[in-house]
Amino acid sequence: MSLRARATVLDIARQAGVSRATVSLVLRGSDRIKPETADKVRQAMKEVGYVYNRAAANLRSARTNFVGMVMSDLKNPFFSELAVGIEDSLYRLGLTPILANTNDDLARQRQVLQSMLEYGVLGVILSPARATDAGHLALPPTAPPVILAMRKIDGCDLPYVGQDNASGARKAAEHLVALGHTRIAFFGGDPAITTQQERYRGYCEALRAAGLPLLPDLLFETDVTRDGGGEAMERAMASAAKPTAAVCYNDLIAIGATRALAMRGLKAGEDFAIVGFDNLSEAKDNFPPLTTIDAETMAMGDRAAQILIGLIDGPARSTATAVTGGSRLVVRDSCGARLTGRSGAVSNRVSSRASLTG
Repeated sequence: MSLRARATVLDIARQAGVSRATVSLVLRGSDRIKPETADKVRQAMKEVGYVYNRAAANLRSARTNFVGMVMSDLKNPFFSELAVGIEDSLYRLGLTPILANTNDDLARQRQVLQSMLEYGVLGVILSPARATDAGHLALPPTAPPVILAMRKIDGCDLPYVGQDNASGARKAAEHLVALGHTRIAFFGGDPAITTQQERYRGYCEALRAAGLPLLPDLLFETDVTRDGGGEAMERAMASAAKPTAAVCYNDLIAIGATRALAMRGLKAGEDFAIVGFDNLSEAKDNFPPLTTIDAETMAMGDRAAQILIGLIDGPARSTATAVTGGSRLVVRDSCGARLTGRSGAVSNRVSSRASLTG
């Protein structure tokens, strides 16, 4: 490789065949890197003509070693688990996270971001508050890198890391169709949030592919809480549509829905099929254990941290990045799949009992 006037960390990473984060750790003298990997990075530094600006590095180290983590709602265990994934990764990279909760409040989000930028954090991973738009995230040219996590913002060119919402919801609905259900509800959250839009789209795609009608009466928007899930279930059981199953926007809604059934003397999986989304830690301990979509929350947190470190160590500005995780159906008891091997038997039983109790 020919020498360049100013070789970068990215040049070293490409030459050595490692990540920018690994190169950064070698430059800092971290003991978390295997000796053979460190030797390969140092050899790549020589090959690309990289000269370590120790004075600049010392200035940055003297200023801060902190990375901001701004979560939209830490009362929601999903965001708590996301924060843990990010924090673990930052710790392994030798950085100290600063955690803030905006409680989905725009004014609070603005204040938190401003404070973090003023105190010189190296970068920020932000799960945007509801109603955030691109204008709220207009940053000065001197701002450190900011990554959006889990909630896309239309028109915003900041890098984004999140779940495959449409694919996950589609798998959830397809599973219920395969069990023989024809009246499948969607218990949803805030329609203004792109996450809700994507999950509802995946649900609709599955119903269309199965030749089932998309009935407005089967959409039950609600708060993304356990209480919201219970309220959605009560409305569904009292509705003329009489659904026999539901794809839920998240696990909290699904857990609330199973509890509402129990209050009626009914059981998820036997009298009404439920599938959640997120695979929270408590999903497997729900009664009954919750069928859900595992959206790799911890892995997404780790990925967000890795990308942020790459931006911190790389050019001051980078083109937008979008990283989407996988989605895997985790079958437990709340959908009824384990009740019988006959796909139609579950929905037939649910339909008759739901009609009697609605």
